[in-house]
Order: sequence, then C-alpha cells, then structure tokens
Amino acid sequence: MDLQETTADRAFRDEVRAFIAANLPKDLKEKSEAGYRMHVADGQRWHKILANHGWGAPGWPKEIGGCGWEHGRQYIWEEEMALAGCPPLSPFAVKMVGPVIAAFGTPEQKARFLPSAANGEHLWCQGYSEPNAGSDLATLRTMAVQHGSSYVVNGVKIWNSYGHQADWMFALVRTSTDGKSQEGITVLLIDMKTKGISHRPIITIDGSHILNEVRFDNVEVPLDNRIGEENKGWTYAKFLLGNERALIAQISQSTKLVRQIKKVGLQELTDGSPLIDESDFRAKLATIEVELEALRVTNQRVLFEAKTGSAGNGGAILKSKGTFISQALSELLLEAVGYYGSPWQMEALEQGWNQPPVGPGYAKNAMPLYCRQRANTIEGGTEEIQKNVIAKQVLGL
Repeated sequence: MDLQETTADRAFRDEVRAFIAANLPKDLKEKSEAGYRMHVADGQRWHKILANHGWGAPGWPKEIGGCGWEHGRQYIWEEEMALAGCPPLSPFAVKMVGPVIAAFGTPEQKARFLPSAANGEHLWCQGYSEPNAGSDLATLRTMAVQHGSSYVVNGVKIWNSYGHQADWMFALVRTSTDGKSQEGITVLLIDMKTKGISHRPIITIDGSHILNEVRFDNVEVPLDNRIGEENKGWTYAKFLLGNERALIAQISQSTKLVRQIKKVGLQELTDGSPLIDESDFRAKLATIEVELEALRVTNQRVLFEAKTGSAGNGGAILKSKGTFISQALSELLLEAVGYYGSPWQMEALEQGWNQPPVGPGYAKNAMPLYCRQRANTIEGGTEEIQKNVIAKQVLGL
C-alpha cells in the first residue's frame, strides 16, 4: 500500500479545489467562514450544484448515476469539501441507503430511488434505534404485519435525525418473532408523508432540533418498498452500519477543526502573547494532530483493503478512534476561546445576526460544538459496542 499521493491524485485535488472556488455560492462560503449554522436546505442546494457537474454520488458506479471514483479520490474530494467549508451533504441517501438499494434493491427500486438520491432531490432519514433498542439493535419491536399488498407498521423509532424534514425513511422493522432476534428483521422504505406517522422533537444539549421520536400508528407500506428478502434485513443493516461508522470518524472535519484552533491560537492573550506560544496548549494540539495523522493512515489502509476486497471491520476502528479525536478537538477549541465560548445564543449562529462579534474567531460556535460532540461516542453504536466488534471481527477474540 502506497500512502503517497500520485501525480494523478494531486491533479484531481487541484481540480476539486478549482471547482469549489468557482461554484460554491458566496453566501454559503460566508456562512461557513463566519461559523454560522448550515441547514438542510443549504446542503441540498450545494448537492444539486455538485449533481449538475456529475459529482452528486462520488462512491457509486457510473452505471447507476455515480462518479465511479475509487476510494482514494472519494477521500480527496471529501477532505477538500470539508477544508473549504462546503455545506455537508446529508449522508443518509448517498452514503447509507443508496448503496443498500444499489446492492440489494430490485431494478424498479433502483430506477425509482437512486436518481433522486444522487441529485439531492429527496432527503432521507434513518429508522433504526428504538426506546428499548439502541446499542442492542436486534431487540427492536416495531412490527410490520403483511396485509394484502402492504405491510402495516406499528411502533416507535427514536434518535431519528431530520425525520421532521425528510421525504423518506429506511427503517428496520420486525416481521417475525421466530428464532433468533436478528432473523426476523426486514428493511422497509417508508414515505414520511404516509398517514399515521407523527414525530416528537428531541432538543439536544446544544439547543438544536435535529433528532426526533417518530411514531407509526397503522402505517401502510407497500410490499414493493421492501429491500431484499423478508426477515433478512439484519444482513443489509450490517452492510449499512459499516458505512455509518466510517462517517462518524469525521477525519476531514477534524482536519478543518485543527486549522480553526490554530487560528484561535494566534489570537493575542491579555499579556500580548499568542495562545499558541503556551507550551501546554501547543502540546495538547500536537498530541491530537499526531493521533489524527495516525487515523488518516488507518483510513487509507481501510480504503485500500476495500479496494482489494480484503476489508475487515475497519469502520469500527475508525469510528472508535475518530470520535475521541473529534471530542478532544472540540474541548481544546472551547479551552482556547475560554469564557467567550459560554454565553452563546442560538440566534447568534444564524446568518443575519448583526450584533458585534464576541471574542476571537469561531468563539460563537465553540460551546454548541463541544456539546454536540459529546454524542459521538454514543451514536452509530456506543464505544463499548465498537470495542466488542473490534475484539470479535478484527482481533478474532
């Protein structure tokens, strides 16, 4: 495995940078640079710009509307997107359900769902966790009973991201109680406008409404919206979770955060010296940078293994280490801005806030970011679950 970028890789990186510089809307660039919040509409708007250029689905084969890029190019693209402050694309369509439909869906499902996923037209959400089935996902109890040409779904999903705005949900439901719990699970694609679906907002500690509790009361889902075979959904779910855990590693986002912290570190303290001159602060940042570089190399190894067909469960490794790095960086940013990071208001994170800035750059989002990153070691499978996966599937214990 060669870790050095080739001449072709460097040329592609230059191409991505040039495209972003020429096509990222000015207002979105300004929102990013000022530390304002990006919304779903911002991501969809940027996604359509990318799709018009043929870059809407980097990881997909060309024959289903993707770019056909190998993993190295995908990584370069994602890194440059993050460093340039581009609105993050919703991962649920392109990174999660899209590959599942491409791998296990019928020709009709591919024709129906993949184009709108690749161009950002439809927003998807995930229906996995339940009030009593989170890390132990196989204990889920949302039932789907076949009735004629439809399934009738009843139950509750929780920690659902963007369900109040999504067009579609990919959900795990129970279609059988026989045998092992993993054997009675099915994947359904559910139109979020269907009668009987309601949601309750969950406001997180950073003041945001992203998460929801979604309830299904006699919701009818056509049999044609089932992915693959009935009761085989656990296999498809594991395929999808590997992608989700690699996403939560946030390598590109952490790289950008390192740059932001260095900018804050160049601000002068009350004694006139920059924070970066403080040996304790500099040592903390250097330690995290070394760990981030090691994670980047590990990510390249995982990508190489995927390319050669020898992939193990690298997603669990990336997720485990990446979440701790992202948390450490958010904590260091909060430490850097000091008390300026505490008295924040949600309105101050919106474009159009016209009050004078408080403190050094990025102070306005230091506390919300710190609060949000606390969830990293829980979402997508808790840290304890990741260690179990690594022990069993990577170390063979």
